[in-house]
Amino acid sequence: MVNIIHDKDADMAALEGKTVAVIGYGSQGSAQAQMMKGSGVNVIIGETEELGGSANPSWTKAKEDGFEVMTISDAAAKADIIHMLLPDEFHGPVYKGQIEQHMKAGKVLSCSHGFNIVYKQIVPPSEVDVIMVAPKAPATEELKAYKAGFGVPGLVAVGTDASGKARDIALGMAKAMRFTKAGVLECTFEQETYEDLFGEQNVLCGGTVDLVKYGFEVLTEAGYPPEMAYFECLHELKLIVDLIYEGGIQKMNAVISNTAEFGEYYNGPKIIGPEVKEKMKESLKRIEDGSFAKDWLAENAAGKPNLLKKREELGSHPIEVVGRKIRALFEK
Repeated sequence: MVNIIHDKDADMAALEGKTVAVIGYGSQGSAQAQMMKGSGVNVIIGETEELGGSANPSWTKAKEDGFEVMTISDAAAKADIIHMLLPDEFHGPVYKGQIEQHMKAGKVLSCSHGFNIVYKQIVPPSEVDVIMVAPKAPATEELKAYKAGFGVPGLVAVGTDASGKARDIALGMAKAMRFTKAGVLECTFEQETYEDLFGEQNVLCGGTVDLVKYGFEVLTEAGYPPEMAYFECLHELKLIVDLIYEGGIQKMNAVISNTAEFGEYYNGPKIIGPEVKEKMKESLKRIEDGSFAKDWLAENAAGKPNLLKKREELGSHPIEVVGRKIRALFEK
């Protein structure tokens, strides 16, 4: 059974006198930095001052938001806790080039996704604490919840507890960002990494996107209006997901028509049958044995040709073209 931690079980005292360097001021970096700062934590930002010969907008934005901003190397040298919130593919090179030299005994290396620790793109020295503090929500939603006085759920994990205080520090950071108000699940780096990748690839992103596209294609290829197909296969998905989020699948079934509910039981297993579950098992194996990580890191090293190609192809898919037109009609 996973241990769920709330406010009473966490103490920000573990952060007293410590400086947290948030490395990367993108969506997660800016949100988490603002939440910790708002709770009284001493936060600095590590960023790259220039990108491609021009001023880095993230550096400028962090300064405008009132943070002390410095190079990643200088931030890593100054901070007690280095909290890495860059995109996964940049962690390894940035760590090796600008952070590794500063990882001495007493330091804490932190992140919000275990990818680079689990797949050994980063191998910290044994004398430093390694922790994870991960919100289970997009950055915009976690900051919105924080400003409303609440918080989103989160995860904490300890990879290395060199100081004997790693867990306390992780929980202190989680409390500073108000994740413990909603509830924090204690897990391992491997559990978070494997489950996160599996959920993204099989259900939340990969599975859902392909299901939506196939549904749209079947209707339009059969001669149905693309605008109606868009509403049926994409627009209404949010309404269904909101119901499931609020009260589970049974809550959704209680709200939809009896016809729709019968159709769920009648046709759902015909579309998503046991063969899909078997393919999901194969996907999980690729994640656990490192095959996916190897392929993704190789893709990144080659300049992301397949990612960029697929991104361009998706932009020209009929459901995206129709969707842009329909959404524009409803803009205020």
